[in-house]
Amino acid sequence: MLRKLYDWTMAKAVHPHAEWWLALFAFVEASFFPIPPHPLLGIMCLAEPKKAIRFAMIATLGSVAGGLLGYAIGWGLYDTLGTQILAWLGLTESFPKAACYLNEYGFWIFVAKGATPIPFKLLTITAGFIGMDMVRFILGSIVSRSISFLIVGILFRLFGAPIKAFIDKYLGLATAGFVAFVLAGFAAISLLGGGSGAAGHKCDAVTSVEALR
Repeated sequence: MLRKLYDWTMAKAVHPHAEWWLALFAFVEASFFPIPPHPLLGIMCLAEPKKAIRFAMIATLGSVAGGLLGYAIGWGLYDTLGTQILAWLGLTESFPKAACYLNEYGFWIFVAKGATPIPFKLLTITAGFIGMDMVRFILGSIVSRSISFLIVGILFRLFGAPIKAFIDKYLGLATAGFVAFVLAGFAAISLLGGGSGAAGHKCDAVTSVEALR
């Protein structure tokens, strides 16, 4: 299933309306879609390197807009739609810890983690769930997603063919590596939040959102 979904996503890179597909993938990935838009962005940058920054900005705007949907799900639909999305993506166990950390460290941890391989949908739904200030949420989304997509655009412009070949051949390994990055990211959150051992220990022990309500 993962391979078919990946191949379907890649096919959109050569579509006449590829930019619209990129914006759409960035939008839905920020709230519920499992495949990140970075591979599609990379292929588009590889095909037209001079438009790499343009493509990165399109992905950023789409992701920020989709983040608002993720925020709305966490804010008003967590107990129904939100829990189902998290379960489908395998993020149920990560959510309580993410909510605790975001509650403790706020804006800067959102920016830092939004630029990493941690699924952005986890952060947007979490931000809505804890009621993060909307202005800070939008600003943090713009900064973090700009960093994330610009890095991909530059990397694919310089080393696009080898990266694409590796993902095509070792999709399962690439996916496992992505999951490893997610887990490592949560382990490092306490350090990024200022080295508060007490807060980190408290959040590591959280296993249910009921403790955060």
